[in-house]
Amino acid sequence: MATTSHPAAEPSFFARIGLAFSLFFRVLFDGVLAGRVLRLSRGAEPSDAPVSKAAPTPVPVAAAPLHAAPTESALQLLGLLQREARLVDFVMEDMSSYSDADVGAAARVVHDQCKKALTEHVKLERVRSEPEGNRVTVPAGFSASEVRLVGNVTGSAPFSGVLTHAGWRAASIELPQLSQGHDVRVIAAAEVEL
Repeated sequence: MATTSHPAAEPSFFARIGLAFSLFFRVLFDGVLAGRVLRLSRGAEPSDAPVSKAAPTPVPVAAAPLHAAPTESALQLLGLLQREARLVDFVMEDMSSYSDADVGAAARVVHDQCKKALTEHVKLERVRSEPEGNRVTVPAGFSASEVRLVGNVTGSAPFSGVLTHAGWRAASIELPQLSQGHDVRVIAAAEVEL
C-alpha cells in the first residue's frame, strides 16, 4: 500500500536548514511573525496563537516562469554567519533545557555577531523610505517583490494603506572569493582535537 505524504511530516535535514535560514531573517525583521514563533516555542498550538493582523491576501498577478535560485552565495553567507556568530549552532541547539535568561543572553551575542557579519558583507537599505506607521500610496505597476499587500485587498492600484514594515533590499553584496575546490555545502567543518 502506497503511503501519502502528510503536510505535517518532518522535513528533511536540508529542508530544515533552508527553513532555519529563511526564518531567521523573517523573524528578525517581522515582529508579528516573531510573536507567533515565540508563542509556538512556548508550546502554544498554531490555532491558539492570536493573530494581530489579517493574513496576507494575494493580489492576482500573471504567473511568472519559475527559475532555480542560486544556492552557492546563500550557503557561503550562511557559512560566514556560522563562522562569525555560530548561528547554525545556536539555531540547531535544543533550547528546552535552558532558561529564558540563558537563551536571551546567548541570543544577544549571536544577534550582535550576525549583525556585524551581515553588515560587513551586505549593504542593506530600506525598500520604503517613509517611517513605519505612516499612510502610503502603492502605485499601479508596483513590484510584488518589493511590496506585499496585506489585509482587505480589493480593487486595483493605486492602493492606500499604513506602512507596517519598510522592507529591506540588498543594495550590494561582497562575499569573499572561494578557493578552488571549496565546498560551500559544508557550513561548518567538523573539528577534531588532537
